[in-house]
Amino acid sequence: MRSEKMENIGVIFGGRSVEHEVSVITGMQVIENMDKSKYNPIPIYITKDGKFLSGESLKNFKSYKDQDFHDGVEVFFKPEYGNKNLYYVKHNPKKLFKAEYDSIEVYKKIDAIFFALHGTFGEDGCTQGLFELMGMPYTGCGVMSAAVGMDKVTMRKVFESENIPMTKYKYFYREELKNLKGLIEKCKDLNFPLFVKPANLGSSIGISRVENALDLSKALEVAAHYDRKIIVEEAVVNPREINVAVLGYENDLRVSAAEEPLGFKDLLKYEDKYVSGSKGAKSSQKHQNKKLPAELKPELEKEIKELAKKAFSAIDGAGVARIDFLVDGDKAYVNEINTLPGSIAFYLYEVDGLMIKDLITRLIELGKERHSERAANNYSIDSNLFNMTSYGAKI
Repeated sequence: MRSEKMENIGVIFGGRSVEHEVSVITGMQVIENMDKSKYNPIPIYITKDGKFLSGESLKNFKSYKDQDFHDGVEVFFKPEYGNKNLYYVKHNPKKLFKAEYDSIEVYKKIDAIFFALHGTFGEDGCTQGLFELMGMPYTGCGVMSAAVGMDKVTMRKVFESENIPMTKYKYFYREELKNLKGLIEKCKDLNFPLFVKPANLGSSIGISRVENALDLSKALEVAAHYDRKIIVEEAVVNPREINVAVLGYENDLRVSAAEEPLGFKDLLKYEDKYVSGSKGAKSSQKHQNKKLPAELKPELEKEIKELAKKAFSAIDGAGVARIDFLVDGDKAYVNEINTLPGSIAFYLYEVDGLMIKDLITRLIELGKERHSERAANNYSIDSNLFNMTSYGAKI
């Protein structure tokens, strides 16, 4: 029986994204490590075709390997402000005709949402918008900051306005690929090697490193399979990759230890990040080959951490985000910000003594704080505009 002090936390994961499996791993880690003395985790799994499922079997990582959701119940939210119920359709076994309706029942009352949705339709502000409509507290970035962090082109424009150092780049739309020769010409002021990426995707999916114009043509076509917007970036030759996470909201920010993935040359592929050395949900990311904490000169480490906070604040970040850097000697470039890092970047904070259970609790608390602050906004004004305006007249 649910204790009155316990809160139902809907952990939402999966989704209509090529990062679906990564999201499941993150969701399982959150459910497994959530403080059960405070919270009751409710799995909300979004299938690859967009159905929402819940049930006890969805708390078990093996269910996803076997695709066995024997007690899975299809659930849904109503986008009504103040309605925090998760619903399901209760089927009527006695109905004789299709016209006889099944009943809609409350499955669970949800107190807050924990975001573990990576990629398209989850990390990009789409699902955050649903919970904003409902007035539901949720972890992580809001609609705008999630969208900016997801779109590498928009992200770069915001960072440029804050004088955050990045490599040179160009961007194009899928429609422009009809004139590949023209696109190659536009890239002439970029120095090879180059990286070609879908603008709105993570986990290194659809990314290519190219050395010449012929490879660039092929890479543009690959990236166009995943997004309508494509970004081409100058590479840093023989860089070190350094990653740090930022936790918090507004001026109360905590930067993690810095990590350096080992064996990194130019690009960590999807398999490098999530398959190599992995034995399931517990081990993803944590046992990836890396140096943690990274060995950095004190002044360089300080600069990286200050830039990480600056990048986080530039997009009005909330919750936890990982900022990836490319380091060339003593020069650090921001590569990108990941507003929903795999495994919620727990391993970066464990080094400093913040364990995953406490990190999850802190993220829930931050989500509630942000929600309370937004709830203080006034969204209406007293007005007699309708009485002052004739129907059909221009205002």
